[in-house]
Order: sequence, then C-alpha cells, then structure tokens
Amino acid sequence: MSEVEAKVEEVPVEETEAVVEKVETEVTEETKTQPETKKEGPEKWGIAHIYSSYNNTIIHMTDLTGGETVAISSGGIHVNADRYESSPFAAMKAANAVVESARTKGFAGFHIRVRAVGGVGSRVPGPGAQAAIRALARGGFKIGRIDDVTPIPHDTTRKKGGKRGRRV
Repeated sequence: MSEVEAKVEEVPVEETEAVVEKVETEVTEETKTQPETKKEGPEKWGIAHIYSSYNNTIIHMTDLTGGETVAISSGGIHVNADRYESSPFAAMKAANAVVESARTKGFAGFHIRVRAVGGVGSRVPGPGAQAAIRALARGGFKIGRIDDVTPIPHDTTRKKGGKRGRRV
C-alpha cells in the first residue's frame, strides 16, 4: 500500500463528510451573489413616461424632477420588423429593459405618465401602453400614480389638408 492510501484509511469518515459539507456551502454562497443595488437612506422614486402611438412605444424613466434620465427604451429596439414596433410584446420587452436598469440604480417605486399622440392626432394611447404598464407593475416596484398626460388643445388646432380636405 502506498502512503496516500494509508493516510486515507486513517482519516475517519465523519471528518471527510464535514469537509465536503463545508466545501458545498462555500460554493452555494458564491453562486448566490447578485448585482448590488444602491441603498441610500429613503426610498428613491422616479417617473416612467410611456409614449404610445400606433407606430411605436417609448418608455422613458426619469427621477422625480424629470431632469435626469434613468433609463429609456423603445419597442423598435426589441423587434425586427417595423410593423411590430407598437405591439404589446415589443412594449413589454422595452418595459423589462427599463425595469432592469432602474433596479440596478436603486429605485424603489415610480409614478407612471401615459401619453398618446394628442393634438390633431389620436387621443387614445396605442396598443403597447397597457402591456408596458403591466410589465412595469410586475417588475417589483411600488407604483404611485398613473396619469394620462396626452396633450389636448383647448381651442382645437386645425388638421392638415386645408378647407376642403385632402383631395384623393
């Protein structure tokens, strides 16, 4: 018998099990590490601006003053074809990208401002608005208010096309 085999026979089984358990706990502790989020006293809140038209959905997250951009994403970034830019799927993907970026910057909650085209255009948000709100809510943040900030003129601006309309 070699010296190594003799030493292995001398070590009791209980000690080897303890060493194996210690190594396993060290490995699991190392794999559980996640990217650190910033913690600064009171909770950080932001504003999620969702612009949803029939051509695209843009989600822009800022701080409470609106001066600093935290994250921004568009539905067109996450899909290949132009016709899918305003789809609920693209809006959901854009919202998830914004959520991940805001989470790493330490935000705890946000207010949501939904905007449609407005003016002489449609005053109804596009198909991606609801999906974006739902994805933001599932991101694990607190949600304060959901406001509609679509610009609506009080005296109604004139549509393009002139007095007799568009001639076909």
